[in-house]
Amino acid sequence: MKLIRTQDAVGHILCHDMTQIIKGVTKDAAFRKGHVVTEADIPVLLSMGKENLYVWEMEPGMLHENEAAEILYRICAGEKMRPTPVKEGKIEVIAEEDGLLLVDDARLRAINGMGEIMIATRHGHCPVKKGDKLAGTRIIPLIIREEKMREAEAIGGDTPLLTLKPFRKKKVGIVTTGSEVFHGRITDTFTPVIEEKLAEYGSEMGMHEILDDDKEAIAAAVRRMLDAGMDLILCTGGMSVDPDDRTPAAIRDSGARVVSYGAPVLPGAMLMVAYAGGGRPVAGLPGCVMYAKRTVFDLVLPLFLADVPVTAEDLAAMGQGGLCLGCPVCTYPNCGFGKGW
Repeated sequence: MKLIRTQDAVGHILCHDMTQIIKGVTKDAAFRKGHVVTEADIPVLLSMGKENLYVWEMEPGMLHENEAAEILYRICAGEKMRPTPVKEGKIEVIAEEDGLLLVDDARLRAINGMGEIMIATRHGHCPVKKGDKLAGTRIIPLIIREEKMREAEAIGGDTPLLTLKPFRKKKVGIVTTGSEVFHGRITDTFTPVIEEKLAEYGSEMGMHEILDDDKEAIAAAVRRMLDAGMDLILCTGGMSVDPDDRTPAAIRDSGARVVSYGAPVLPGAMLMVAYAGGGRPVAGLPGCVMYAKRTVFDLVLPLFLADVPVTAEDLAAMGQGGLCLGCPVCTYPNCGFGKGW
């Protein structure tokens, strides 16, 4: 650092906080360490009794933390995102619409492993709202070698680390199965739960059929809904290994390609995920979706509605973090459920 006259400090970087004291009004840092002095700052500094300042001597090839934060923002941010104003060397990434956040974990780890650089994000595969904070970026020291930032850019490549997949408003067909509901012995309490969860993402039920535990009838209903242009088919009931539960076989017989029957998630182990023509999901939902606050359905529904394919590898990876603790006060998605993959 070097000592210079305050009048000559424009464009220089302060080495420490500058506290301003106005009796009865404030006693706080008017200027923070790392602040780049502007012409408008000079009268304020002089009024604080600062005739001289200690500033950083910037060497060629070095970048200030604010410049570095802007580079990190560009590495992170994809479409439908905006930056906060840079403050004390930090920029945050904000969602500009509702959607599903995806994070490139491998590149994120590589950049954070460089040292002197940090990018902190929300968990990937997390539903977010417009205005939500997605990530924060900064360097650790006040200044950093420009060459190191170029190395980070090279790791980042041409594709942002963060992707926000907007939720699509979809027409959803619901096939309710079970002799007890079909014959009117009990009221269908499953469908209202599904409608409520769809409404969280702006989608709604477009078709609904209540059927007996009849494999051929269920398969035919799935095909009818696909022919009618439904974007997503959800089958409720009949998903266990009981001999009267025919829904998994019906989904197979509908012509949909089965990705998996079963998922390492509790509640929700008996989930079935399949895909019909045009990449439209057909899912069999276990009974727990009807009564448990959050289940495997809450993990896969955002993917269905954001047009992110669900693979067998994705479902297998959900095992870490796939145990819902059933907290008395549910804070999902701001909790550990479904955050391990």
